[in-house]
Parts: sequence; structure tokens; C-alpha cells
Amino acid sequence: MGGHVHVAGVAGVGMSALAQALRWSYARVTGSDRFFDQGQDLPTFGALRAAGVEFVPQDGSIMAAGPEAVVYSTAIEANNPDFVAAQKAGVPLRHRAEMLAELARGKTVLAVAGTAGKTTTTGMLGWTLEQLGADPTVVNGGALVDWADARHVGNVRRGSAAAPWVLEVDESDRSLLNFSPEWSILTNISQDHFTLAEVQELFRAYAAQVRTGLVCGAGVAAVLGEPKARIVELAGTPERTKEGYAVAWRGLKLAVPQPGAHNALNAQAAAECCAQLGYAPEKIAAALARFGGIQRRLERVDAGGGVRVVDDYGHNPAKLAAAWAAVAAPGNRVLGVWRPHGYGPLRAMLDPLADAFASVCRPQDKLWLLPVYDAGGTTDRSINSDALVAKLAARGVAVAVAEGYADLGEALARDAQAGDTILTMGARDPQLPVFAREMAAKTATL
Repeated sequence: MGGHVHVAGVAGVGMSALAQALRWSYARVTGSDRFFDQGQDLPTFGALRAAGVEFVPQDGSIMAAGPEAVVYSTAIEANNPDFVAAQKAGVPLRHRAEMLAELARGKTVLAVAGTAGKTTTTGMLGWTLEQLGADPTVVNGGALVDWADARHVGNVRRGSAAAPWVLEVDESDRSLLNFSPEWSILTNISQDHFTLAEVQELFRAYAAQVRTGLVCGAGVAAVLGEPKARIVELAGTPERTKEGYAVAWRGLKLAVPQPGAHNALNAQAAAECCAQLGYAPEKIAAALARFGGIQRRLERVDAGGGVRVVDDYGHNPAKLAAAWAAVAAPGNRVLGVWRPHGYGPLRAMLDPLADAFASVCRPQDKLWLLPVYDAGGTTDRSINSDALVAKLAARGVAVAVAEGYADLGEALARDAQAGDTILTMGARDPQLPVFAREMAAKTATL
């Protein structure tokens, strides 16, 4: 076992998962987070403490304890106090993906990649293998509803020594290239953090590192060139059922409780990976039918009243459109909220975002945009949500800027009627899921 590592920004979805996994190999894991310094008591903090992670101020003072490394993610600004102090003290800086790849070295790695759907698909794959008795280790970018409680974040599961490791790997910072998995799921390829050509080139490079097989969504194989791994490309059109969606797979109707056609395709990819590992299709389908979902992935947070409240992590055009389409139904009305998670992503994706919202917002629907989530640092703040509002209004979308959560909450409570669905969307801001639950309480009697 190693000695001491420090995790900067430990409350983030990816960093909290890694911090818990590091506790399996290191005697001491400290973590800092600006929300901790601000006095906010996020639910993640208690679960991390239960896992043995020690919280310290994010002021660089932990370097006096002599950690072996400071672990960071791409979201950390270069002027972060821990980052600066580590450089001055000569403490090695290690990227999150590099540390995760090191933890998984020598294991059978099953990785899930793709522009959209990878967190849910990772959860489905890990859940199914657990239900099938494989006892996998899982490190995911989102918490499974069935694994989360006051003492467990739910985004990590520790399995047996010989079992496979199921990992979500990320293209947004190119860190998936740290991994050479035995099998990989590649859900889809679309523009997100880079141009489409850059994304395609990145996934070709990743596919070349996969050892045995790639399970991929429709249309993906044509982008990958000729990797040495065997490609299993899936096909199938999800069909709406009374409960949600199902897709034909290996002579079965594969269905999961989560809404949205895209979740049926996510389930198909997870199921096929399990089948390629030798598990029986009927048992795979039965396990997926029990999957409880991922927190903040179309997570229903109301108590079943007249107004549905659904919270989602959607932050790029494909994910936002998929989330909206999943909750839109004949005769209902969607009251949508989105908070852009960064100035750079909003600027880079402005036109695709306008296309996405314009394609799914129906005449009866309404959309509110919160100001860009500001994580601090030296970023270019010359754009904000009003730029997207202007584009959408010109295309006939009923859209408005919400100055803050208080104003937004009043507007939604005033507007919501029985039969409506309130859909909150966005990444990074921990206040979004809190706000969703507040709206569930405010509209519970409608």
C-alpha cells in the first residue's frame, strides 16, 4: 500500500470516484474542494468521509504533510492554490486518468467510451455484471441509485481481486488514451469538446489501443478505421412500450425502466458486452430490467404528484436533445431549465446548442437558461446565456434568461400545472440537483 496522496477538487463526480478507489491502495487520501471551504455540506462529503477520505482546506497547506502526489482533473485551473503549492514544493502532479489507469494495471479492464451515454452505460454494465455474479470493480462518473446511500457515493464498487474492472473513460480531455482495455463499449461519436474531425481522430486512436473487442453503436465502425480489436456494431430501432422503450436484441426484447430511446440503446451495448464475455442473454436482460438508473441521468426526483420533476446531467447538444425528447410525451408540457457549465463550451457549441433546443422544444414547451456556471479562474467571460437566448428566440422557441435560482423558482412555481414535466439540466453546478428537489416540494400538491 502507498502512503499519502492528495485529491484537489474531490467533490467532483469523477474525482470523488477516484478518491474512493485510491483508498484501496493508499494509507492516507486527503481531499480539498472549494465548496468545502465555502461551508457547503454536500451529501458527497459525508460519503467520502465514510470511505476514509480526509478533508483539508484548498489553500496549499497540505503540501507541508509531504504527499506523494497531487491528483487533479482537467477542470482544475492552473492558479488553484493546491496546484501552485505542489509545483513550488516539487510534489508530482498526476492527472486523474493517469492514476486510475495505474490502479487498474494488470486487471481485465472493460472500458466505456463515447460522446454521450457512457456514464449510464458504465452503470448498466457494472450493475449487470454484479447481478450475474461477476463481482466487478466499477469506477464511474455518476452514482448508481441502487448503490448510493449516506455512506456511499454510489459511483464506485470494489469487487474481488480477479474480477474485471469496469471503467468510464473520457474523451473531453483526451484522457481515454491512458487506457488499453480488453473490451470497450463505444456508444457514439459526435461533436462535443472538439470539432467532429478531431473527435473522430481521437476515437480512432483509442480504438487502436483496445485489445480484444469493441462493441459500438450504429454508424461508429465506419469512423474507426481498421483496429486490431474485433468490432461488434449494434443495430436496432427502439420501440415505445407502455413502460418506456425496448429494443430487439439476440431474439429478446431488451427493456430498462429508464425513459428515453437512447437508454434502450445504452442497455443494448451493455448487454452485448456481457454476452461477448459469455453470459446468457436471458439472464442479462433480466438483470437490466432491474437497473435502478444513475443519479442525475433522467432521475425522477418528485414523489409522484401532478408535476413530474426530472434532473439530468445534460450539457452538450446531443445529451440535451435526448433528455428533452425522453420526457416529452403527447399532451404534456416540458418546462426546461439549463445551466451552461462553462464559457468556453457555450462559445464553441453555440450554433449546435441552438439547433438542439430548437429541434425538441415544442410550441407548448418553455425553456429558461441560467447564467453560465462560473468556476472561477481566468477564463474568457465575454459570452453568456443571453447569446443563446437570442438565437433561440429568433427561431420561435419560448425562452427566457433566469437571473438566479430564486427568480427561476418563483417563475416555475407560478407557471407549472398538473401534467407538466419540469426538466433541470446541466453539469458541474451542485446546486442544480438541490434546486430540482426544491421544485419537487413546491409543486407536490398540484
